Amino acid sequence: MSAEGGDWRDEPFQDEEEALRRLRPGGARGARLLIGTSGWSYKDWEGPFYPPGTPAADYLAHYGRVFRTVEVDATFYAAPRAAVVENWALRSPPGFVFSAKFPREFSHEAGGLERLEGARAFVERMGLLGEKRGPLVLQFPPHFEPGRLPALAGFLAALPGEARYAVEFRHPGWHSEEVLAMLRARGVAWVAGVGPLNPPQRPLTADFAYLRWIGDRGLNVFDRVRIERGEEIRRWAEWIESVRERLREVYGYFNNHYAGHGPASARELLQALGEPAPAPPAAAPSDKGKSDQGELFS
Repeated sequence: MSAEGGDWRDEPFQDEEEALRRLRPGGARGARLLIGTSGWSYKDWEGPFYPPGTPAADYLAHYGRVFRTVEVDATFYAAPRAAVVENWALRSPPGFVFSAKFPREFSHEAGGLERLEGARAFVERMGLLGEKRGPLVLQFPPHFEPGRLPALAGFLAALPGEARYAVEFRHPGWHSEEVLAMLRARGVAWVAGVGPLNPPQRPLTADFAYLRWIGDRGLNVFDRVRIERGEEIRRWAEWIESVRERLREVYGYFNNHYAGHGPASARELLQALGEPAPAPPAAAPSDKGKSDQGELFS
């Protein structure tokens, strides 16, 4: 991503196909699929997903035996300490990827887009993950309106260029040619959020796609699927397959509120895509004595 991409208004608007040809060089293979959940620290997952009695400190290691990626929701509330980020890297298997939300002080508070030093410090803090750092997400509230486009463009341009970014809008007015041109000029992904507050569009503005399935906030017990979403998930699998050859990665994360149990929804999508979906640790045969967790990713 070019953080010094100049003024996107200087470039004519490019349609999606043309922009993706520029972002993703010809001859590259189809997208790597990184499907998981939003968060991993849920007591309700003990039994159906984590082995009963699993200490919370061991949740991430068990999670990493099934999924290759997770979206860190906790960073929305505050930037994590360096020791915490380093611990995530240590407790996850090789090749694992953490996506993370920017703290809400940048996306929800007045003057947040002017706090450039703090934003750069957050990006650098997440850089302690090394190659395990995935896209960093700015999630805006419905009252964040398109008139803030110049401020958002300046904020994105000021971020460190070695990281990748995605933006989730919840005001319908953001879907415009000017906004898409700005995102494409900087290689920033439009987050396709599936929830009551999210616009239905899912344009591709970077060489990766970023998907979030949110759902009904009325659910508050997360031990099993409570809403049947199978047909929706199959349709999403079809869409992912339709764009896969044009991208480098597809990131997708299920919140528990989508159907009641995030891991089950994520595994259902992986199965619909014909991808490996290992059994949850609570149901898997014992592999005591094995040191190579990479077997579960083959």
